[in-house]
Amino acid sequence: MKGRVYRMVVRPTLLYGTKCWPTKTLHIQRMSVVEMRMIRWICGHTRLDKIKNEVIKRKIEVASIEDKMREARLCWFGHIRRRPGMRQ
Repeated sequence: MKGRVYRMVVRPTLLYGTKCWPTKTLHIQRMSVVEMRMIRWICGHTRLDKIKNEVIKRKIEVASIEDKMREARLCWFGHIRRRPGMRQ
């Protein structure tokens, strides 16, 4: 249930506006850190528990934030390409 709430409420809020950002490695790293902090908090784990990030993400069935950012940018790019009046 917590994974569903994260995917439906928290993640869209986190990704708002990332479609048109000129994304840099620093942005991706910071977003990943924020995501893992939230996921660990949701699951009730701390870094002292020494549980790998992949294990926690698999537990609540969440994809990487980097993949979701890339997906959003590709959707935005497709939308812009299909825009009428676009010069080729």
